[in-house]
Amino acid sequence: MRAAFELSKVTVVRPGKVLLDSVSWTVDEGERWVILGPNGAGKTTLMQIVGANLHPSSGKVRILGHRLGKVDVFDLRTRIGHTSTTVADRIPPTESVRDAVLSAAYAVTGRWQEHYEPADEARADQMMGEMGISALAGRTFGTLSEGERKRVLIARALMTDPELLLLDEPGAGLDLGAREDLMASLEVLSLADNSPVLVMVSHHVEEIPVGFTHVLMLRDGKVVAQGPIESTLTAQSLGATFGLRLELNSEGGRFSARRAAYGHRAG
Repeated sequence: MRAAFELSKVTVVRPGKVLLDSVSWTVDEGERWVILGPNGAGKTTLMQIVGANLHPSSGKVRILGHRLGKVDVFDLRTRIGHTSTTVADRIPPTESVRDAVLSAAYAVTGRWQEHYEPADEARADQMMGEMGISALAGRTFGTLSEGERKRVLIARALMTDPELLLLDEPGAGLDLGAREDLMASLEVLSLADNSPVLVMVSHHVEEIPVGFTHVLMLRDGKVVAQGPIESTLTAQSLGATFGLRLELNSEGGRFSARRAAYGHRAG
């Protein structure tokens, strides 16, 4: 199986701070990963590396078969879909949902004078349908709820048929209903045979969709644990990641965690 990306002893140093400390990580085609860790753990920095938006201070990175530092990153980025609040902030509030998705074909936000082929329009309609937002096509982006925006961003990221899709805290700021709607959409995406490699950042195990196969846990820029989710995501590894004694439960492929009761061992 071909690796989607490989990191070998990657370190990122900024004045007075080590953001990533000798991180080695390989993700293969067909895998769906979640990155867990507290604030300041290095999750965003790691996503910037994998998204070809940041070069490490040291270490080696290969993304989609190319060595970072020896490839045109602008070409490489066209093969990577990315959802984040930064992308959302660039979409004009008056832009229609359909155009917000469609304009990804030209890697722009805000439709202007681009010419779109019928195949582009069909692809946009398909992605909106798969994310359950077809009924929102005529709405403007600024009128959407936070949950609706998150699904529009994922549809937009899928517009160019990426080989790698990076989801940066897609559940952040959502209420329970919106989160569960998003989880249902991500479950469909994660279980589809033709989906790209998925990497999602989260603070919460409750936001891991069914179908995700692997987990990477970070604390203070270092890897605490990584591997298949069923054997790696344990109360012990999760507790070490967040600095707490935790109880971890799983039901129907979904997880939940809480602080362990005083005087009892986390299971």
